[in-house]
Amino acid sequence: MHLLAGAAGSEEVGQDTEIEQWNATVDAFDVEGLADQLQDFGAGYYCITIGQNSGHYCSPNETYDRLTGITPSKLSRRDLVSDVADAMAKRGIKTMVYIPAGAPGHDEVAMEKLEWEWGFKGKWPDAWPDGWQDPKDPGRTGKRLVEFQLKWESILREWSVRWGKKVSGWWVDGCYFGDEMYRHPDPPNFQSFAAAMKAGNPESIVAFNPGVYTPVITMTEYEDYTAGEISEEFPVCPGPTLGNAQYHILSYLGKTWRSGEPRFVDEFVLGYTKDLISKGGVMTWDVPFTNTGLVAEPFRKQFKQLKSL
Repeated sequence: MHLLAGAAGSEEVGQDTEIEQWNATVDAFDVEGLADQLQDFGAGYYCITIGQNSGHYCSPNETYDRLTGITPSKLSRRDLVSDVADAMAKRGIKTMVYIPAGAPGHDEVAMEKLEWEWGFKGKWPDAWPDGWQDPKDPGRTGKRLVEFQLKWESILREWSVRWGKKVSGWWVDGCYFGDEMYRHPDPPNFQSFAAAMKAGNPESIVAFNPGVYTPVITMTEYEDYTAGEISEEFPVCPGPTLGNAQYHILSYLGKTWRSGEPRFVDEFVLGYTKDLISKGGVMTWDVPFTNTGLVAEPFRKQFKQLKSL
């Protein structure tokens, strides 16, 4: 679930969200009701965004507040991730979290204080060039950003240590500059980035998302499963692993991420998921939700049918 500070499917307005409004959104999240739903659906795990581009996160972090100097803090009072994990654990469901690889792209203060630079010419998202997946694209100006990486790792380490074994995995978005930022023998690199997220639970799993690639790729030996972001083209699963990583696909059931009516007939959702898991793969579906964090009505039927697989 993409719990973000902004309109469904976007964080464009999230940058102007007042902190009390954000706290109200986080406080309204019904973790017990959601956990009951997921238990009824037969889900084995659940993944929630800690935050994305607005600078609003659904868990407090003293390191983030100290490094950015933003007051009042744009982070929620409630540690929603911890509360979610407690509710899920009572029902035997694992909790995973989503976090971007960079500082919040709509918060100029946070970007400056954390020393983050967008790796394409111009500002996000206007500078998103055609063919951005090509590492030789002339629009790429990615840098190693050592200072940023050290700060970001310290922020993620605080969350990981606090949550401990409550969190079983991390999905890291926006790792578009793998060669420039992480593919180095000395830290900061992929290894140190993964270690920061595993500081509180060495058994947790990590995936780094390079963007939408079909077929799916694995970025590094230090990821435990493929990020597998898919939008329009759904690949055939080659087997349970890709390199050293568990084969995994992530896509959305709505019109886009976290919003819209179902875009697939039930038969496709069931058929593709069944084929994937029959070959040893793992399927994650992003789903729209209500103002209290419950799975939206049009999608409940699809999840109940998936329980039979």
